[in-house]
Amino acid sequence: MSSENIYILGIESSCDDTGASVLCNGKVLSNCIAGQAIHEAYGGVVPELASRAHQQNIVPVVQQALEKAQITKEQLSAIAFTQGPGLMGSLLVGTSFAKSLAFGLQIPLISVNHMQAHILAHFIDEESQSKPKFPFLALTISGGHTQIVRVDNYFDMTVIGETIDDAVGEAFDKSGKILGLGYPAGPEIDRRAKLGNPKAFQFTKPKVEGLNFSFSGLKTGILYFVQKEIKKNPEFINENLNDICASIQYTIIGILIDKLKKASKETDIKHIAIGGGVSANSGIREALKLGEQKFGWTTYVPKFEFTTDNAAMIAIVGYLKYLKEDFTFQNVMASSRLKL
Repeated sequence: MSSENIYILGIESSCDDTGASVLCNGKVLSNCIAGQAIHEAYGGVVPELASRAHQQNIVPVVQQALEKAQITKEQLSAIAFTQGPGLMGSLLVGTSFAKSLAFGLQIPLISVNHMQAHILAHFIDEESQSKPKFPFLALTISGGHTQIVRVDNYFDMTVIGETIDDAVGEAFDKSGKILGLGYPAGPEIDRRAKLGNPKAFQFTKPKVEGLNFSFSGLKTGILYFVQKEIKKNPEFINENLNDICASIQYTIIGILIDKLKKASKETDIKHIAIGGGVSANSGIREALKLGEQKFGWTTYVPKFEFTTDNAAMIAIVGYLKYLKEDFTFQNVMASSRLKL
């Protein structure tokens, strides 16, 4: 490849955030996101509303990303986009736009797996974050996914553990719903957990074979526990909210760390990276730091803006694929269940 600057436009539209980002040689020049507050009223993402909002947002967001990066679309080397996994309607908007723009500009098109991007976000050229050493274990935790992935190089990844039912982000959000908190509930539980006693209430951790996870039983356990306590005291939630949040968070983090410990022991890998929206949780970040002292881990936590769904992580995968000329044909299709 030539030594000229490589400008990659990344487009992310897997769920309810429309993202566009421009990277130059792996460095972020812009990372723009248009969120969708409309879903808060429904307590979760409504797919039909999400895809319509993407249609409205995608042109202005891409325009904003190019302006912020101070380049024209003619300077772009390639366009990377989220092919999947995600909501089909949302993915279609990003895929169609990326295909059309790449075709119009006559530049390469690069398809990206959203989960791979969460992991490779660690390789964005950013002073405040160190890059993991291969091989490493990646814990990807979000509203839709919970996985432990063995990463041997950029494009050699093996899922060694995953959830058999609900994702960890869902466990936070559904628990929050039981407690009457708004959507998304994860950040609010995290905030209140800092003010509560994590050992005030005990919840049973699910017993799951190997390195897989399960969160649906925990969710049901929390629901029954709260219902039982409200019968005894109608003010139970109001009087104990911080303690309940702290206890739920403590249990969920315990489940994640237990499996990471097991994975690290079985693979003999001590480099641990996290990614995905739930990795913004302060309790998980603290637990990982503790793992460095307790288990001799080296942990990698991405910059906050690269943890949630964002286009910079799509663009960095695009850049790495561009270097090996791994391009996509125009007949590429969005895939809601794209595997890692």
